[in-house]
Amino acid sequence: MKQFLIALTLFATSALAQTADDLARLRATDVVILGEVHDNPTHHDMQAQIVQDVAPAALVIEMLGQEDADALTADPAAFAERWADTGWPDFQMYLPIFQAHEGPIIGAAVPREMARATYADGVEAHFQGDAVAYGLTDALPEDQQAQRIELQFQAHCEAMPREMMGGMIEVQRLRDATLAAGVVQAMADTGGPVAVITGNGHARKDWGVPSYLARVAPELRVISVGQSEDGVPPEGGFDIVLDAPAPDRPDPCAQFK
Repeated sequence: MKQFLIALTLFATSALAQTADDLARLRATDVVILGEVHDNPTHHDMQAQIVQDVAPAALVIEMLGQEDADALTADPAAFAERWADTGWPDFQMYLPIFQAHEGPIIGAAVPREMARATYADGVEAHFQGDAVAYGLTDALPEDQQAQRIELQFQAHCEAMPREMMGGMIEVQRLRDATLAAGVVQAMADTGGPVAVITGNGHARKDWGVPSYLARVAPELRVISVGQSEDGVPPEGGFDIVLDAPAPDRPDPCAQFK
């Protein structure tokens, strides 16, 4: 507990004044969604610390499908080679999270082939659940669609036409809804609490996983934790924002030049 409070104080933004109160909120909730910038090791250290302290009954993870999640549960330390095939950052950054967790892991990854099909066909055609209940049969509001197109355009270094961004938004919606469905499954299987390991973009309250849970499981108490870098908060709104230095990383747009 003391170690966690020290870490929380070190990494919390100035907006997080009552660290003890926020720790109590994390421990009292049904669902803790832990955002990250994927290649930031300090973000993963904080996720591991929160998982250790909250002790969720289940962990829902964006990075793996269920077959991989089962293999990870069986032997986390031996999973590094299999993890390398997923394309996610270094397994050693994520390993402390898994070592801090003793319960089941729900894999909520969207398979690559399904993502490709969703890009062309739309989210409704490929969501493995009740698309109506999750709001996936409805078009996004025009202002949100425009905002998301611009975000995707910037994220791809303005190297691809804006007309191509609509399919990427559909894939993003599928990933958000799939993570939310994983939470619902984990709550039904274990009774909770549940922690979710995912990127900040999925953890955002306005249109990420919390918005889907509000539709399909409004009785759940959900706290979303975003993690920023160098004092620049992530977009989308979070209940708690923690800050850490940005790691040295190559120019992400270099591949498009």
